[in-house]
Amino acid sequence: MALFFLVSLGAAVGFRFLPPISEEMRHFLGASPPPTLISIALIVYAFSALILILGRMNSGPARFRGWSHTFYLSAFYLFYYYSGELRENFWPVFIAGLTILGLEDYRVWSICNEAIKKEEETLKILGE
Repeated sequence: MALFFLVSLGAAVGFRFLPPISEEMRHFLGASPPPTLISIALIVYAFSALILILGRMNSGPARFRGWSHTFYLSAFYLFYYYSGELRENFWPVFIAGLTILGLEDYRVWSICNEAIKKEEETLKILGE
């Protein structure tokens, strides 16, 4: 979550600390996708990620998967930056990131909390 906040802070200031993209690089990379397509991809990604997280909440491994989410959300910031629409689309990416990473963190917290309760019960039984 902290890494996502750092990337979001950079996106909020328009990645001013990065050098501007040169015309040669823009020619090499080609035209950016339309912001509408980037937004559709963000919506599809956000709903897919939420469904997968909710599915893992019931019976999934306790592995933390927030690193990949942070990478994908950062890529959306970069796509919007390249298309020149970052300022207009900062909040949708930020809110999607807070929702996805918050739910993932809650999932891991609840698994750890449950394991702590089981350990306390075991220690209580052994202490008697």
